[in-house]
Amino acid sequence: MTRKGPLADIAVAVGFLTRLPVPGAGGAGRLGAAAGWFPLVGAGIGAVGGGVAAAALWAGFGPWLAAVFAVGAQVALTGALHEDGLADAADGLGGRDRAARLRIMRDGAVGSYAAVTLVLVLAARIGAIAALAEGGAPAAALVASGAVSRAAMVVAMRGMVPARADGLAAAAGAPGRGGVALALFTAALCVAPLGAVAAAAVVAGAAVAAGGVVRLATRRFGGATGDVFGAIQVAAETAGLCALAALAGQ
Repeated sequence: MTRKGPLADIAVAVGFLTRLPVPGAGGAGRLGAAAGWFPLVGAGIGAVGGGVAAAALWAGFGPWLAAVFAVGAQVALTGALHEDGLADAADGLGGRDRAARLRIMRDGAVGSYAAVTLVLVLAARIGAIAALAEGGAPAAALVASGAVSRAAMVVAMRGMVPARADGLAAAAGAPGRGGVALALFTAALCVAPLGAVAAAAVVAGAAVAAGGVVRLATRRFGGATGDVFGAIQVAAETAGLCALAALAGQ
């Protein structure tokens, strides 16, 4: 019998978004119902990265290595789930028509667009965390960006149509209004400790980046795929961290 309720939904969210072995996490068909908990899991992933960065700073490695270790820990925890989506979506943009773009995304091979995009985005993410680490441990920023970027995924899951009849986006289903409200509420709780100005910066940065990916995916792919959702998360998290780094540098 399939378990139901908040704890079961949290287990689905953890099992999908991380590499942690979660019994009863279920398949893609339960993701829409569990999506409201994505920001909570994202906050936990951010906290892991923040803890690793704090430990690296305490050990004397300096901001840049602390940032590299933090991102490495997050990628290991998630199995590079969203980075893989970003890479596939970037490669897909090079297709001549919609059918070719969707086919390229399913190929899984890493092309030039994917490689360049991953390098640039990871460099921006590491650089932003390093800039924040110069003023102290960036745990709060990583928790906030981790939550907000997953909330952006949930909003996209609610608002976008699947680009194909099969695949993750179609199988997951759209979260309900309650799930979207829960995701936004959780994200708001996670950004609140940053203060009003910094919270507004991370939300604005994430919203602009996520909106840009949504618009591009709608025009080029005809809607959402699992890769598109991954691209939304990475773009939103990176933009939110960059906004915070810019604010800290003023």
